[in-house]
Amino acid sequence: MTTELQRIILEPTTTADASVIWLHGLGADGHDFEPIVPELQLPADHRVRFIFPHAPIRPITINGGMEMRAWYDIAMNGLERQVDEAGIRHSAAAVVALVDQEIESGIESQRIVLAGFSQGGVIALHLGLRYPHRLAGILALSTYLALPETLDSEADPAQQKLPIFVGHGTQDPMVPETHGSRGAQTLERAGYLVEYKTYPMQHSVSATEIQDVSVWIKQCLAIS
Repeated sequence: MTTELQRIILEPTTTADASVIWLHGLGADGHDFEPIVPELQLPADHRVRFIFPHAPIRPITINGGMEMRAWYDIAMNGLERQVDEAGIRHSAAAVVALVDQEIESGIESQRIVLAGFSQGGVIALHLGLRYPHRLAGILALSTYLALPETLDSEADPAQQKLPIFVGHGTQDPMVPETHGSRGAQTLERAGYLVEYKTYPMQHSVSATEIQDVSVWIKQCLAIS
Protein backbone atom coordinates (compact mmCIF):
# COMPACT_ATOMS: atom_id res chain seq x y z
CA MET A 1 0.00 0.00 0.00
CA THR A 2 1.37 3.40 -0.97
CA THR A 3 1.15 6.13 1.66
CA GLU A 4 -0.16 9.46 0.39
CA LEU A 5 2.57 12.07 0.58
CA GLN A 6 2.08 15.29 2.49
CA ARG A 7 2.89 18.26 0.26
CA ILE A 8 2.96 22.00 -0.19
CA ILE A 9 0.94 23.30 -3.13
CA LEU A 10 1.46 26.75 -4.64
CA GLU A 11 -1.40 27.66 -6.95
CA PRO A 12 -1.09 30.26 -9.72
CA THR A 13 -3.30 33.34 -9.67
CA THR A 14 -5.35 31.88 -12.53
CA THR A 15 -6.56 28.33 -13.17
CA ALA A 16 -3.61 25.96 -13.47
CA ASP A 17 -2.98 24.26 -16.82
CA ALA A 18 0.45 22.84 -15.93
CA SER A 19 2.19 21.35 -12.90
CA VAL A 20 5.75 21.08 -11.60
CA ILE A 21 6.26 18.38 -8.97
CA TRP A 22 9.57 19.14 -7.21
CA LEU A 23 11.26 16.62 -4.91
CA HIS A 24 13.72 17.68 -2.21
CA GLY A 25 16.98 16.05 -1.15
CA LEU A 26 18.03 13.97 1.86
CA GLY A 27 17.13 15.47 5.23
CA ALA A 28 15.21 18.41 3.75
CA ASP A 29 11.46 18.74 3.16
CA GLY A 30 9.06 20.30 0.70
CA HIS A 31 9.81 23.79 1.99
CA ASP A 32 13.39 23.52 0.73
CA PHE A 33 12.63 24.55 -2.85
CA GLU A 34 9.45 26.53 -2.19
CA PRO A 35 11.39 29.86 -2.28
CA ILE A 36 12.71 29.07 -5.77
CA VAL A 37 9.36 29.75 -7.45
CA PRO A 38 9.62 33.57 -7.54
CA GLU A 39 13.28 33.25 -8.58
CA LEU A 40 12.17 31.47 -11.75
CA GLN A 41 10.67 34.80 -12.84
CA LEU A 42 7.70 33.29 -14.62
CA PRO A 43 5.20 35.80 -16.01
CA ALA A 44 2.67 37.07 -13.46
CA ASP A 45 -0.17 35.35 -15.32
CA HIS A 46 1.55 31.95 -15.51
CA ARG A 47 -0.72 28.98 -14.97
CA VAL A 48 1.72 26.58 -13.32
CA ARG A 49 0.90 24.75 -10.09
CA PHE A 50 3.99 23.92 -8.01
CA ILE A 51 3.84 20.87 -5.76
CA PHE A 52 6.53 20.18 -3.16
CA PRO A 53 6.02 16.80 -1.47
CA HIS A 54 7.61 15.81 1.84
CA ALA A 55 9.49 12.50 1.77
CA PRO A 56 8.63 10.04 4.56
CA ILE A 57 10.79 9.97 7.69
CA ARG A 58 13.07 6.90 7.80
CA PRO A 59 16.39 5.80 9.36
CA ILE A 60 19.42 6.48 7.14
CA THR A 61 22.29 4.01 7.42
CA ILE A 62 25.03 6.40 6.30
CA ASN A 63 23.96 8.81 9.07
CA GLY A 64 24.17 6.20 11.82
CA GLY A 65 20.52 5.23 11.55
CA MET A 66 19.31 8.72 12.35
CA GLU A 67 15.73 9.27 11.22
CA MET A 68 15.09 12.03 8.69
CA ARG A 69 13.07 12.75 5.61
CA ALA A 70 14.43 10.68 2.74
CA TRP A 71 13.17 9.06 -0.42
CA TYR A 72 15.29 5.94 0.20
CA ASP A 73 18.13 4.66 2.39
CA ILE A 74 21.82 5.21 1.64
CA ALA A 75 24.21 2.53 2.87
CA MET A 76 27.61 3.16 4.41
CA ASN A 77 29.48 2.01 1.32
CA GLY A 78 28.33 4.76 -0.98
CA LEU A 79 25.94 5.62 -3.76
CA GLU A 80 26.77 2.87 -6.21
CA ARG A 81 26.76 -0.22 -3.98
CA GLN A 82 23.76 -1.80 -2.31
CA VAL A 83 21.38 0.65 -3.96
CA ASP A 84 18.12 0.75 -2.02
CA GLU A 85 16.07 -0.45 -4.98
CA ALA A 86 13.01 -1.22 -2.86
CA GLY A 87 13.07 2.26 -1.32
CA ILE A 88 13.47 3.95 -4.70
CA ARG A 89 10.61 1.99 -6.21
CA HIS A 90 8.35 2.60 -3.21
CA SER A 91 8.93 6.37 -3.30
CA ALA A 92 8.51 6.43 -7.07
CA ALA A 93 5.12 4.77 -6.65
CA ALA A 94 4.11 7.38 -4.07
CA VAL A 95 5.05 10.23 -6.41
CA VAL A 96 3.30 8.51 -9.34
CA ALA A 97 0.13 8.85 -7.28
CA LEU A 98 0.67 12.63 -7.22
CA VAL A 99 1.15 12.70 -11.00
CA ASP A 100 -2.01 10.66 -11.47
CA GLN A 101 -3.91 13.06 -9.22
CA GLU A 102 -2.82 16.02 -11.34
CA ILE A 103 -4.07 14.31 -14.48
CA GLU A 104 -7.36 13.45 -12.76
CA SER A 105 -7.70 17.12 -11.78
CA GLY A 106 -7.56 18.14 -15.45
CA ILE A 107 -3.84 18.76 -16.08
CA GLU A 108 -2.67 17.01 -19.25
CA SER A 109 0.28 14.68 -18.64
CA GLN A 110 2.40 16.48 -21.24
CA ARG A 111 2.00 19.64 -19.13
CA ILE A 112 3.66 18.04 -16.07
CA VAL A 113 7.34 18.50 -15.21
CA LEU A 114 9.03 16.22 -12.69
CA ALA A 115 11.87 17.95 -10.85
CA GLY A 116 14.22 16.81 -8.13
CA PHE A 117 17.41 17.65 -6.26
CA SER A 118 19.87 14.92 -5.18
CA GLN A 119 17.72 12.02 -3.86
CA GLY A 120 14.68 13.78 -5.28
CA GLY A 121 16.35 13.83 -8.68
CA VAL A 122 16.91 10.08 -8.50
CA ILE A 123 13.18 9.56 -7.97
CA ALA A 124 12.20 12.08 -10.68
CA LEU A 125 14.39 10.30 -13.22
CA HIS A 126 13.37 6.82 -12.15
CA LEU A 127 9.62 7.33 -12.32
CA GLY A 128 9.61 9.88 -15.14
CA LEU A 129 11.36 7.58 -17.60
CA ARG A 130 8.96 4.75 -16.72
CA TYR A 131 5.70 6.72 -16.57
CA PRO A 132 3.20 5.48 -19.18
CA HIS A 133 1.85 8.89 -20.26
CA ARG A 134 3.95 11.53 -21.99
CA LEU A 135 5.39 14.15 -19.63
CA ALA A 136 6.67 17.66 -20.37
CA GLY A 137 10.17 16.92 -19.09
CA ILE A 138 12.41 15.95 -16.18
CA LEU A 139 14.60 18.35 -14.20
CA ALA A 140 17.44 16.54 -12.38
CA LEU A 141 19.78 18.62 -10.19
CA SER A 142 22.93 17.42 -8.36
CA THR A 143 21.86 13.82 -8.76
CA TYR A 144 22.59 10.53 -10.51
CA LEU A 145 20.83 7.84 -12.53
CA ALA A 146 20.01 4.91 -10.27
CA LEU A 147 19.41 1.40 -11.59
CA PRO A 148 20.63 2.23 -15.11
CA GLU A 149 20.78 -1.48 -15.91
CA THR A 150 16.97 -1.66 -15.77
CA LEU A 151 16.33 1.30 -18.06
CA ASP A 152 16.29 -0.60 -21.36
CA SER A 153 13.64 -3.02 -20.17
CA GLU A 154 11.58 -0.60 -18.07
CA ALA A 155 11.64 2.74 -19.93
CA ASP A 156 8.22 3.57 -21.36
CA PRO A 157 8.00 4.41 -25.08
CA ALA A 158 5.77 7.37 -24.17
CA GLN A 159 8.89 9.23 -23.01
CA GLN A 160 10.97 8.82 -26.17
CA LYS A 161 13.05 11.95 -26.86
CA LEU A 162 11.82 13.49 -23.60
CA PRO A 163 13.53 16.80 -22.65
CA ILE A 164 15.74 16.30 -19.59
CA PHE A 165 17.76 19.04 -17.87
CA VAL A 166 20.68 17.76 -15.80
CA GLY A 167 22.59 20.30 -13.70
CA HIS A 168 25.54 19.56 -11.42
CA GLY A 169 28.18 21.33 -9.34
CA THR A 170 31.78 20.72 -10.37
CA GLN A 171 32.85 20.78 -6.69
CA ASP A 172 30.07 18.55 -5.35
CA PRO A 173 31.49 16.42 -2.46
CA MET A 174 28.22 14.52 -1.90
CA VAL A 175 27.39 13.38 -5.43
CA PRO A 176 30.54 13.78 -7.55
CA GLU A 177 30.04 15.48 -10.90
CA THR A 178 31.21 12.31 -12.65
CA HIS A 179 27.97 10.66 -11.48
CA GLY A 180 25.92 13.39 -13.09
CA SER A 181 27.83 13.33 -16.37
CA ARG A 182 27.70 9.53 -16.53
CA GLY A 183 23.93 9.56 -16.09
CA ALA A 184 23.52 12.29 -18.70
CA GLN A 185 25.58 10.27 -21.19
CA THR A 186 23.48 7.16 -20.54
CA LEU A 187 20.31 9.15 -21.14
CA GLU A 188 21.69 10.69 -24.32
CA ARG A 189 22.61 7.27 -25.67
CA ALA A 190 19.05 6.15 -24.93
CA GLY A 191 17.74 8.94 -27.17
CA TYR A 192 16.49 11.48 -24.63
CA LEU A 193 16.95 15.21 -25.32
CA VAL A 194 19.46 15.92 -22.56
CA GLU A 195 20.72 19.38 -21.67
CA TYR A 196 23.69 18.92 -19.34
CA LYS A 197 25.22 21.90 -17.56
CA THR A 198 27.79 22.24 -14.78
CA TYR A 199 28.30 25.08 -12.34
CA PRO A 200 31.20 26.10 -10.05
CA MET A 201 29.45 25.07 -6.82
CA GLN A 202 29.15 22.24 -4.32
CA HIS A 203 25.99 20.23 -3.50
CA SER A 204 23.61 23.12 -3.99
CA VAL A 205 21.96 25.35 -6.56
CA SER A 206 23.21 28.69 -7.85
CA ALA A 207 21.64 31.82 -9.32
CA THR A 208 23.01 30.94 -12.76
CA GLU A 209 21.57 27.45 -12.56
CA ILE A 210 18.17 28.82 -11.51
CA GLN A 211 18.22 31.12 -14.56
CA ASP A 212 18.96 28.14 -16.81
CA VAL A 213 16.21 26.12 -15.13
CA SER A 214 13.79 29.00 -15.70
CA VAL A 215 14.56 29.07 -19.42
CA TRP A 216 14.20 25.30 -19.65
CA ILE A 217 10.85 25.19 -17.81
CA LYS A 218 9.48 27.97 -19.98
CA GLN A 219 10.49 26.01 -23.08
CA CYS A 220 8.99 22.74 -21.81
CA LEU A 221 5.69 24.36 -20.89
CA ALA A 222 5.62 26.89 -23.76
CA ILE A 223 5.49 29.85 -21.37
CA SER A 224 6.30 33.23 -22.93
